[in-house]
Amino acid sequence: MEIINRCRSSSVFALISGFVLPVLVASVGINYGQIANNLPKPQNVVPLLRSIGVSKVKLYDADPRVLCAFANTGVEFIVSLGNEYLEKMRDPDKAQVWVKTNVQSYLPATKITCITVGNEVLTFNDTSLTEHLLPAMQSIHAALVSLGLDNQVSVTTAHSLAVLETSYPPSAGAFRRDLTEYISRILDFHVKTCSPFLINAYPYFAYRSNPKQVSLDYVLFQPNPGVVDPGSNLHYDNMLFAQIDAVYAALASLGCKKLPVQISETGWPSKGDENEAGATIENAKKYNGNLMKLVSQKKGTPLRPGSDLNIYFFALFNENLKPGPTSERNFGLFKPDGTPAYELALTPSTSGSGSSNSTVGTGDGSGGYSASTPSPSDSSTGSLSITSGTVG
Repeated sequence: MEIINRCRSSSVFALISGFVLPVLVASVGINYGQIANNLPKPQNVVPLLRSIGVSKVKLYDADPRVLCAFANTGVEFIVSLGNEYLEKMRDPDKAQVWVKTNVQSYLPATKITCITVGNEVLTFNDTSLTEHLLPAMQSIHAALVSLGLDNQVSVTTAHSLAVLETSYPPSAGAFRRDLTEYISRILDFHVKTCSPFLINAYPYFAYRSNPKQVSLDYVLFQPNPGVVDPGSNLHYDNMLFAQIDAVYAALASLGCKKLPVQISETGWPSKGDENEAGATIENAKKYNGNLMKLVSQKKGTPLRPGSDLNIYFFALFNENLKPGPTSERNFGLFKPDGTPAYELALTPSTSGSGSSNSTVGTGDGSGGYSASTPSPSDSSTGSLSITSGTVG
């Protein structure tokens, strides 16, 4: 089925007005969730993303409306296959039908470069779901191979940082022992298929869980003394980079030193309930703005100073139908009407981060906060919505 048949009614409407966001760095991606009943049509999202320079989008499904709207725009897409489809996708025939329908039919007009199979599956602690994950990934990859698409579309899955048993110090990063068997087999798949390892990382949840001990400056990339990793002697002045390097260390402990890591979700809510410490507009501005500045500097993390930071911010819009605390509905850079949730300044300021070679310290100087924090449950309302993740 050709792309013109899937997207013949696609059109681009007028630019959504009211935004004041600056153009983002080219390597920044964004998560486009749709758990809401008041979002603009995908055609109207195209000029919005163009206006801020976003060139990479991650969906939580393979929504045909979105994929059609972004045809011939050059925007790179990660499409997703929900947890509820894993068992079905073990069947090679069903996997091939899915790939033909949700990937091949949009190529090359819509630039789909990756498929995520499941979301945070290993930390659901559902044995049957866990057992289905790798076979589903293998079937989807086999379908791509049979269709001649494996060189342009990779297959992976997104993990919660809760797959780590040890995250501090970063050099001691290690996966949960009960998950090592599954993760080792998934890593073999990544190595063989040259696909990236995806992690959802939210320093916000570490701060919300323990605001009296976790330094706010440390999680917001603000100037702070930071901590020194006693194992590597590397200095960290922000939590996210410490979390990323803990993942690198865990991968290295299983023999995967060169496997690329992408941050498939990270962000900060602009609003929360009374008991959700730190969920404010000011903090969201600092977290997202400072991190974007660090990404633009292309200095990498302390452990991998020369590596690109492939980061997908969460999320494009506030989503009014998401369950859970108020923060869950307020991670968006934009409101549903297309206006910014807050002004996001990327120019250097006295309150900006001082260094990219960092990862953050804590109130007691130990830096010993677990990376195993929950991430916002998200999905799109398209044909393949993902199952909810753990909510803090």
